[in-house]
Amino acid sequence: MGQAVSINDNILLLTDDGPRLKGAVCNDCGTHVFPAASGCSKCTGSSMSEAVLGTEGALWAWTVQGFPPKAPPYLGETDPAKFQPYGVGYVTLEGELKVEARLTEADSKVLKSGMAMRLTTVPIAQDEDGNDIHTFAFEPV
Repeated sequence: MGQAVSINDNILLLTDDGPRLKGAVCNDCGTHVFPAASGCSKCTGSSMSEAVLGTEGALWAWTVQGFPPKAPPYLGETDPAKFQPYGVGYVTLEGELKVEARLTEADSKVLKSGMAMRLTTVPIAQDEDGNDIHTFAFEPV
C-alpha cells in the first residue's frame, strides 16, 4: 500500500498537522476566495495573497449525492452497483467564506444545518503507483 497524495496540491495541502485548504485573500477588501484566484470576485481587485484557510466551520446546507457523477472529472467509483452515496455541502469557515465540499457523513438523520464541522480527507482513487489519492471533506465534530 502506498502513501496518501493530494488530489491537487494547488488546493489541498497534506501536512503533519492535518489537511489544509489553500485559498487567497484580497489585499484591497479582505475577501477570501477558494480555490485561489488572481482577482477578487467582490471588488474586482487584482492584489491577492495566498491564504491557508481555517479547518473548522458550520454546515450551512447539504444534500446527498446518490448516483455516480460523470467521469472524468470524477475519480471515484462509477459503477452504479458499487457506488456509495456521500454527503455534499457548504461549510462556512467563520470570517472567511463558504466552501463546497464532500462530507464524510451521508445520513440525513445525522446532518443538520449549523452543526460543527472539521476539515479532513477521504480517499477517492489510486494513482498508477498504488498511492491513495485524497480529496478534502468535512466531518461532523
